Amino acid sequence: MNMTVQTKQIEDQGVTIYVEGEVDVYTAPKLRESLMQHCETEDLVRIDLSGVNYIDSTGLGVLIGAYKAQIATEGKLIIIGMNERIKRLFQVTGLDSVIQIEENQEGGQA
Repeated sequence: MNMTVQTKQIEDQGVTIYVEGEVDVYTAPKLRESLMQHCETEDLVRIDLSGVNYIDSTGLGVLIGAYKAQIATEGKLIIIGMNERIKRLFQVTGLDSVIQIEENQEGGQA
C-alpha cells in the first residue's frame, strides 16, 4: 500500500502533518523527509496518524528521530489521531510515555 503525506501550516500554531496509508520500510523515507524538513523550522509539529492503518519498526524509528530533532531545537512534537492498534504499539514499546499523544485532531485536515 502507498502512503501520502500532506502538511497544513497554521500561523503561530506550527504545522500539522497528515499521514495516510502504511508506514513501513518502503514508505518511511518519504515521511522522514517531510518530518525533518519541518522539525528544522517549526517550534511545534503535530503528526496526525488517523489515516494510518499500519506502522512498522522503521516507521517508529522515523517518529523517534523527529521527536529527537524537536527536542534538540527545544521544539515540541505531538502525535494525534492514533487508532487502537497503533496506540497499543506505542504502549508496548513505551513510546507513549516519551512522545506526547493527543486523542483529537486540531485544526482540520489540509
